[in-house]
Amino acid sequence: MAAIVSIIIPCYNQGHFIDDVLASIKDCNSDLYELIIVNDGSTDQSTNDKLRELKAQGYPVIFQDNKGLSGARNTGIQAATGKYILPLDADNKVRPAYLTRAIELLDANPGVAVVYGNAEYFGERTGIWKTGAYNMQKLMIANYIDACAVIRRSVLDQVGLYDTNMKLGWEDWEMWLRISFAGYEFRYVDEVLFDYRVGNTSMSKTLYNNYAKPNSIENYVHEKHAGRMGHPFITAHWVKRFKQSPVLFVTKLILMSYFPHYYNKLLKQNKVRNGL
Repeated sequence: MAAIVSIIIPCYNQGHFIDDVLASIKDCNSDLYELIIVNDGSTDQSTNDKLRELKAQGYPVIFQDNKGLSGARNTGIQAATGKYILPLDADNKVRPAYLTRAIELLDANPGVAVVYGNAEYFGERTGIWKTGAYNMQKLMIANYIDACAVIRRSVLDQVGLYDTNMKLGWEDWEMWLRISFAGYEFRYVDEVLFDYRVGNTSMSKTLYNNYAKPNSIENYVHEKHAGRMGHPFITAHWVKRFKQSPVLFVTKLILMSYFPHYYNKLLKQNKVRNGL
């Protein structure tokens, strides 16, 4: 019988984390999921030994040459049998409620393609990451939805899998944009549904070490979806508004940033114009 949710774990030189993520999955209802681990051409001997050991124990592990995160996820999705897909990074952990809440929402709402929730940080940072409700305009400016979301498989078959040209990161952002532009809904669950590890060597940290990587990624995404988005249009809009009234622009920015309640009061009284 096909699984309901296929949990896809790409692993590149992160064998030292794999026991943690597998332990979190064991807490989930085993009737709800299948697990697929993709060894994406790891060069670390201990990782390869660990994944061979897991395969010998019966875990489904696919070995392939290095294709990057997008390619590894795609390999797992192509091997999956579930109606829904949950990409789960090898250094993170999932909570049992993620599967049950996502299945409930996706089964009841055919127009919903993605279910996502909050995360709890662990490692070098603690606290709760409250993702927030879906908004396409917000998503078009920058990504705020982690790759660890439950996705309807039939929608991936329609819009395509992860873009393997995006080897520097943010491939999940581009995926969310394609799903959004196809007219599907996202559903936000205001609960902690997974645990997000923060470390010095995480991909998200290294991405921001210089401007070249994020600029390159954003340029690629904007060119790919040139008819729908692009930072130059946003920048030009704010520059125009600033030039019209610099003092008012800065005043409103200060009110919005440091006195939001007072700003909202003025807004309700129509004493200021909405937005900068």
